[in-house]
Amino acid sequence: MMKFENPLQKKEPDSFHKYLKIEPFFFWMLLFIPISTYFAWFTNNKTLVFITSILAIIPLARILGYCTKEISLQSNPTIGGLLSATFGNAIELMIAILALKEGLVMVVQASIIGSIIGNILLLMGIAIFFGGIRYKKQTFNKQAIGVSSTMLIIAVAGLTIPTMYNFASSTGEHVETISYAVAIILALIYIAGLIFSLLTHKDLFDASDEIKTAREKPNISKRAAAVLLFITTAIVALESEFLVSGINEAAANIGLTQTFIGIVLIAILTNIAETISAINFARENKVDISFQIGLSSAIQIALFVVPILVIISKIFNYHFNLVFSIFGVITMFLAVTILNHLAADGICNWLEGAQLITMYLIIATVFFFIV
Repeated sequence: MMKFENPLQKKEPDSFHKYLKIEPFFFWMLLFIPISTYFAWFTNNKTLVFITSILAIIPLARILGYCTKEISLQSNPTIGGLLSATFGNAIELMIAILALKEGLVMVVQASIIGSIIGNILLLMGIAIFFGGIRYKKQTFNKQAIGVSSTMLIIAVAGLTIPTMYNFASSTGEHVETISYAVAIILALIYIAGLIFSLLTHKDLFDASDEIKTAREKPNISKRAAAVLLFITTAIVALESEFLVSGINEAAANIGLTQTFIGIVLIAILTNIAETISAINFARENKVDISFQIGLSSAIQIALFVVPILVIISKIFNYHFNLVFSIFGVITMFLAVTILNHLAADGICNWLEGAQLITMYLIIATVFFFIV
């Protein structure tokens, strides 16, 4: 008897080995996983360990983001938002925790600043530039972007308060307590932001036609994505340990400071996958999503990753606080100010993208000479 398929029957997505849609470039870069493992376990060359492990993390970041997206597409918005918060910056969090364990507080503080200004200036600048090359002008939902940029201003201001106190105080004896209190408060406003965007006012973030048309069907099943997510996270943890173990020797041999490694190298390379996604959306004239990728990632660093690091530091006595360099604080404020000015009219073009990139390159150049 011939069987007919019921068109109303829900079809489950195929397993990941058949429809894992990730650029071939990233699959080739997975070769750096065994290479970095070899250098870490069978040689004493920490510089090669550092270089190969950071190259291995790039494709892992892409796969991590892909799996998170696939699970989010098959979950309700609340679970999707929590997944994004947990795994969106998982690599930065792992590297930071391992670095704190090794006493590399300066690297962690630099990577926080680097991730925030990198997402605001570099990621969004590149996306707007490439989108602007294809389209003369692009429009976005300035109301939704305004909510996110305001949250980012509050986040940066919160991170700055302990630095200002330490600068004004003659002793700075309460800076650890202030950092802990600020971290808790920032975490609470982050939770409030999630409730606002995912529950009470989610219509603000669905108002854009670009975001509506960008919704897509999953390519792999939720179970397959979860398995791949677990495996990738485990490998990321191993590669992060390799990377952290080689920072000191690599910095000395390559001639880079720990500050530059944290602010530029780690921040850029761990966000390459998000940058590529932002570029792709901008070139499809969905620049709203590109903005949200950059803003959400920066907000997650400030309001999700930083509080976790402060709490872990307090528990294990890692001596991490929210006292950043004055120049680092200034660059964060400059980045947020420029972004808010750019987003005020709801229109962007390739020149504005080039301006954001230019500002990032100027800041990175100065950090190269800061010890």
